[in-house]
Amino acid sequence: MSLSTLWAWLMYGWAAGEILLAVFVRARGGRTNIQDRGTQFILWGVIFGSIFATEWVGHVFPGSIPGGHWLRVASVALMLIGLTVRITAIVTLGKFFTVNVATHASQTIQRRGLYSVVRHPSYLGLEICFLAVGLHSRNWACLALMLLLPTLAVLYRIHVEEQALLGAFGAEYAEYSRTTKRLIPGVY
Repeated sequence: MSLSTLWAWLMYGWAAGEILLAVFVRARGGRTNIQDRGTQFILWGVIFGSIFATEWVGHVFPGSIPGGHWLRVASVALMLIGLTVRITAIVTLGKFFTVNVATHASQTIQRRGLYSVVRHPSYLGLEICFLAVGLHSRNWACLALMLLLPTLAVLYRIHVEEQALLGAFGAEYAEYSRTTKRLIPGVY
């Protein structure tokens, strides 16, 4: 299998996975407190808009980041890492993972696995995927497009999510926040 075919499969797989999550893993009423404030649509709109913009810019303007083939290899590796981190975070949360910001009455704070390192490993996985897409383009403008706007959308989503979790868990979540970084291990 060629590198470009593998990249295409990873991109299509990522998109298909996100669509399946949107269809099947959305919190709905019952004992669920939904507090999304539109972040699901903002996040996905910005992500998919940035991917399409990156594709267009990449076709119109030639690549400007040196590295050629090895940059593409690195981007495939980063995409695999990002998807692995995201999937692991989703599986770890299990039934409490939702695509919209919501808390459930029987939910507890997850502190094992990746959640012992960062509070939002699913978003860390997304950020790694954004970096992979930007690097794969071999274009500085595309890299900026894939990192800037989607990261701002993720940070807004994290803000809304943390407010919901603080409201649901109070001092327990505040303590968890003091002992783990938000998104980047050891940094932020």
